[in-house]
Amino acid sequence: MSLPVLVDCDTGIDDAIALTYLAVHPGARLAGIVSTGGNVEVDAVHRNNLALAELLGIDAPISRGAQRPLVAEPMTADDTHGPHGLGHASVPEPTRATDPRDGAKLWVDAAHEHPGELVGLVLGPHTNLALALELEPELPQLLKRLHVMGGAINHRGNTGPTSEWNIAVDPEAAQQVIQAFTAAPSRPVMGSLEATETVRFTQDTLERFGDLARSTGHPMATVLVDALRWYFEFHEADGLGWMAHVHDPLVTAHAVTGDFARTSPLAVDVELVGTLTRGQTVGDVLGRWGREPNVDVLTDVRPAEFVEHLLAVLADGLAQVARPC
Repeated sequence: MSLPVLVDCDTGIDDAIALTYLAVHPGARLAGIVSTGGNVEVDAVHRNNLALAELLGIDAPISRGAQRPLVAEPMTADDTHGPHGLGHASVPEPTRATDPRDGAKLWVDAAHEHPGELVGLVLGPHTNLALALELEPELPQLLKRLHVMGGAINHRGNTGPTSEWNIAVDPEAAQQVIQAFTAAPSRPVMGSLEATETVRFTQDTLERFGDLARSTGHPMATVLVDALRWYFEFHEADGLGWMAHVHDPLVTAHAVTGDFARTSPLAVDVELVGTLTRGQTVGDVLGRWGREPNVDVLTDVRPAEFVEHLLAVLADGLAQVARPC
């Protein structure tokens, strides 16, 4: 039985890799894609999601999400992901239709269609999930489990000194989601930076993606190579060397397989008013709040095993996925 997954993403280079993984993994079935502004503005994200879905033969509904965060002014990361979100890659103009529902409604409808079975996967800001909770407060009870890429627990941020991008774009939405899912049957899984930054793509990894493009002949593999080149250039310009931290695929693979990392329960909240720390995810490691844990954070990542798994799944899957005409 394949696992139904609804993914909410701000595509984005690492989001594109995660979407490809979900499209070709035999154990996953995309139940919907929600486009969220973040890495680039929402219309560019939505165009990317429609275009990648055509390249990958994804027939799941794809909905455009909210135009802006709940409270904050919109932010984008054009320097990180390129002006259109896919680095140096170019994709055909999509021809498939947008699902008429907005992103929040797609969350609710998918959860009701797969009660107790749907895995929610947030790879961008939490705006649309927060809006979905307004429509359906029972959403935490309807999902099988929620997995999110976001946060930095006792780890430097990648946006502000202590804040991670997906949380910092819409802290109010993230705080509302974390609070609402405290009542979920299973704690949400949070893949924060201290876990995802253990995954480092090197020049060898980039060359293996090039081999993947040549061996499968699939245009999606070429898109990933061209997108990753931009990502490497950004990380080098940011002083990290010729490499790339690739966040979303690890969280995605763990959501599908339960593998490549362990989890540790923790009470977590989001700072909303700090003049220096707005958007920080605060983890109460010492138990000072006296609260029960409300998330399971990814720990003890096995990055080398994960990268081998990712490349193997993409190689097998893209070799079998029909190429678009």
